[in-house]
Amino acid sequence: MTYKVNKTEEEWREELGLKYSVLREAGTDRPWSGALLDEKRAGTYRCGACSAELFKSDTKFDSGSGWPSFYEAINPDAVELREDRSLGMVRTEVVCATCGSHLGHLFDDAHQTPTGDRFCLNSTSLEFDEEN
Repeated sequence: MTYKVNKTEEEWREELGLKYSVLREAGTDRPWSGALLDEKRAGTYRCGACSAELFKSDTKFDSGSGWPSFYEAINPDAVELREDRSLGMVRTEVVCATCGSHLGHLFDDAHQTPTGDRFCLNSTSLEFDEEN
């Protein structure tokens, strides 16, 4: 797939530093460890690699999973969904549609939300901009 933001893996590695393993190699933050898990301010969540807008704070909810969770992307074209068959199971991987970086996974078990979806994301994959 061709993305609006294209860099070599060497360029990504140099630019992202410690975030590289999550964003570019589909790593995962430890549960309950992410800096954005308890973020409650109004604002916008962006891709930690390319800063594309991904989620609004009013779609964030406490899923009890240990990772920041959202029930809807800022728009349907902000994220790309891929089948993930790693770890001996079938899941839906969520990647940034602008740069292809790994964000987390999508689950359909959030019955308490308007969509029923739970975008379960890594804090490492996100940046947060507070509304002014």
